[in-house]
Amino acid sequence: MATHHGNDGSVAVGANTVAEITEFSVNETGETADDSAMGDTARSHKGGKVSWTGILSCWWDETDTDGQEALTVGASVTLNLYPEGSGSGARYATGTATITEVGVTTPQDGIVTRSFSFQGNGALTWDDVS
Repeated sequence: MATHHGNDGSVAVGANTVAEITEFSVNETGETADDSAMGDTARSHKGGKVSWTGILSCWWDETDTDGQEALTVGASVTLNLYPEGSGSGARYATGTATITEVGVTTPQDGIVTRSFSFQGNGALTWDDVS
């Protein structure tokens, strides 16, 4: 069984790697519609539309013009999410997403962070890096 260290992960906006990433997550969800009928002894359902959302956290780097600075609220971007790195054969997810939230946290005794939330627009595709 393979395991991977999160330190190898990366995220790109198109071909541009986002700088200073500390973590990211992506979650896929599928709708269901109940098709149980009177007299059934257990509920049953049919699968419906799928969707995906995620978050991205970084150390704030305002000089990352093609990465962090491209992730503005309302922007539609192609995200490439590499949980195990971007080397040949690595598994990654890709899709078009809308940036729904951008936040900045400034702790008194810490590093300024930036966070981004996104919602998929269409399917999320998993593939292997060629």
